[in-house]
Amino acid sequence: MSEIEKLVNKALAEGKPSAWFESVYQQANQDPRQIPWANLTPHPLLVDWLNEAKPDGRGKQALVIGCGLGDDCEVLSQVGFTVTAFDVSSTAITWCRQRFPASEVNYQVADLLDLPLNWRHQFDLVVEVRTIQSLPIEIRDQVLEAIANLIKPGGLLLLVTNFRAENQPRSGPPWAMSESELQRLESLGLAKTTEIKFPSLVRIVYQKPNSIKKQDTRSC
Repeated sequence: MSEIEKLVNKALAEGKPSAWFESVYQQANQDPRQIPWANLTPHPLLVDWLNEAKPDGRGKQALVIGCGLGDDCEVLSQVGFTVTAFDVSSTAITWCRQRFPASEVNYQVADLLDLPLNWRHQFDLVVEVRTIQSLPIEIRDQVLEAIANLIKPGGLLLLVTNFRAENQPRSGPPWAMSESELQRLESLGLAKTTEIKFPSLVRIVYQKPNSIKKQDTRSC
């Protein structure tokens, strides 16, 4: 069993499924090589999307979930978005601020399972890169609902996650997402606009409708 698996199991046993991130960042002792997911560059699938979609971020709010060491946040800021970024690890957020002392990104400590209420429906773009898969499947519905509630009407969710077939084991960490789990986002009111699949990775862009039709309550 790896050291990270031990930390994850300890956090789960204590009923704190996201607490293990702080342990990983603390034990890294400012050495990014000790953070398995830290490449010190923006994720290439996010960069590709920015080059393809060419979003104009001016006047728009973006949120990065589980921002890690901040590289995805900085590239979004460079294309004009006003960026808020959060991580459950206070050590990671301190590290971001040290790496980018002149950054315009608003780095904050926050827990995806207990987000500020004033973030609901506030963001034109929400970016989630392999954070969902790092949390246990047992709380996946709660996590997906929390993410969907961050997007304003007409806004986008860019999701990058490891992908597994329905018949593959649900072992982890990471707990890769299946098609049926991804469809949960559509049941939460998001419409899939683009999807690119790789052997074990998927990038999907969802959009929240500008308005939600009122349910027709007329009796038959």
